[in-house]
Amino acid sequence: MKIERIQTFLVAPRWIFVRIDADGLTGWGESIVPKRALAVIGAVQDLARNIVGEDPRRIEDLRQRMYRGSFYRGGPVLATAIAGIEQALWDIKGKMLGVPIYEFLGGLARDRVRAYAWVGGDQPDHVVEQVAERMADGYTAVKMNVSGAMHYLDSFDKVKAAADRVKAVREAYGDAVDIAVDFHGRVHRAMAKMLIQALVPYHLMFIEEPLLEECNELVHGGVFDRSIPIATGERLYTRWDFKTLLGESAVDIIQPDISFTGIHELEKIARMAEAHDVAVAPHCPNGPISLAATLQADACLPNVVIQEHSAGMHYHTGYHGLPSADLWAYLTDPDLLRVNEGFLYPPQGPGLGIGLDEERIGKSAETGWELRDVIWRNADGTVAEW
Repeated sequence: MKIERIQTFLVAPRWIFVRIDADGLTGWGESIVPKRALAVIGAVQDLARNIVGEDPRRIEDLRQRMYRGSFYRGGPVLATAIAGIEQALWDIKGKMLGVPIYEFLGGLARDRVRAYAWVGGDQPDHVVEQVAERMADGYTAVKMNVSGAMHYLDSFDKVKAAADRVKAVREAYGDAVDIAVDFHGRVHRAMAKMLIQALVPYHLMFIEEPLLEECNELVHGGVFDRSIPIATGERLYTRWDFKTLLGESAVDIIQPDISFTGIHELEKIARMAEAHDVAVAPHCPNGPISLAATLQADACLPNVVIQEHSAGMHYHTGYHGLPSADLWAYLTDPDLLRVNEGFLYPPQGPGLGIGLDEERIGKSAETGWELRDVIWRNADGTVAEW
């Protein structure tokens, strides 16, 4: 059995699909980093030159080759290129043997995984209204961004605005909904301390990326109030990155993204976290292939506590001029990845367990898309973290 061809497809709204053909079987994966899409496609092509003609069943060996074969390694572009290919290899292997991918990783350790929904809005009443819509859909947990651009030291008005949004949801719904707040790595240390202190009264489910990944060591010990669980890790790529995070910081929840880690590496990372008594909430504001792959890993991991997904996110509806498409646009059976009473279920079919509308994928890829950098600036003109 040999890998015959590896292709990439830029499809609406901002997704990078990877397809592998091998002896009559087709496997699909998904890469990310949409603002560097051409670099990702180039990385996939570079890797393809080295593994076309090889046996697709030797997934671990091929991943080792892709990771270790070049003197320079690491970073988001190479990581997501490897992950997209690796997902497609698992899809082929599952289809070849007629079993879902989770059967290769120890089998089911759960029946379903709790999901949370993203909510936005700059005003408290807007957030309350969106949470009401999500709760009507069966969700019991939501996540919102903490703020827009924020300087190293910034106005307390921004702190109050963030706290007021959370306060409005808590007062409207009491403890019926869990609330997570994403700092998005855009908040610097001094302001993060102020924001966290302001949010303590509202009993958050977790705070996400309180600081940039480069500053994770600062989360240790008493730098932040420890009554709120801290989640981070969406911009880490391998078990070696997470080894440092788990060993040096006071993180409570890690958030690996399967379109950086790949399926098997995410499973290994989650096992490491379990040994540190750390929970896992996989990052996945991505497309349907990435979500299906994540659910295959979630199925085997008892310390996965909640799952992100992109249904209903603003990315799908003309974000910065991108074409529109919802999470289920390319699925032959959209119900496989729909949230049911606040839960997602691992697809049961072979491989990733989903079917894709290849004609629609091809048509969307004919147009493609382009996403340029979104530059935020502080009031003094300096570039702000996005």
